[in-house]
Amino acid sequence: MTKQSGRRVTANLALSLDGHYHGPAGAHDFGAFVPYVTTETARNHLTRIWEGATTALLGRVNAEGFLGYWPSVAADANADPRDRGYAKWLVDTEKVVFSTTLSEAPWEHTRVVNAPAADVVAGLRGTGGGDILVNSSASIIKPLLSADLVDRLYLLICPEIVGGGPRLFDDGLPGSQWTLAHQEAGDLGEIAVVYDRVR
Repeated sequence: MTKQSGRRVTANLALSLDGHYHGPAGAHDFGAFVPYVTTETARNHLTRIWEGATTALLGRVNAEGFLGYWPSVAADANADPRDRGYAKWLVDTEKVVFSTTLSEAPWEHTRVVNAPAADVVAGLRGTGGGDILVNSSASIIKPLLSADLVDRLYLLICPEIVGGGPRLFDDGLPGSQWTLAHQEAGDLGEIAVVYDRVR
């Protein structure tokens, strides 16, 4: 397997059994996923996701949600150590937030961009080291998949059929082959998988 030159681009997302990343009622229809995202398997998966990453890419909505919640976890001595590890990483790492409405970032270590994801990633690949993680933001992952710029996928498959809502893998994506790098099944039937793009 060879990868594209420069830094590796990774992406993570939780999906229902029928391939949706939230339910039919909209972006806040996440109830079917809640039982699975704090399991031992999910927490182990979360640690794998961020360990090698030095840049996080986020959509504005996710940035507002994540950065409104995770800093308090980073400061909570009673939080699960894996949650605290992720929270501290998210607070301290370089973040790039995609937005057409924000003019400046209200968070530390963050810059706001209003540009195509593929262009931003192309610029980041040639600078610094470590993975570029698209952090649970389907609005960024989808155009990068369309441009074949994702090198690794971290997926948490939840054993629920939600019956509607947007899918990660839309019709019309370019054909691609992936190899399984890791898998872990949880007690509730959730499966954490890591796939690497074969080039």
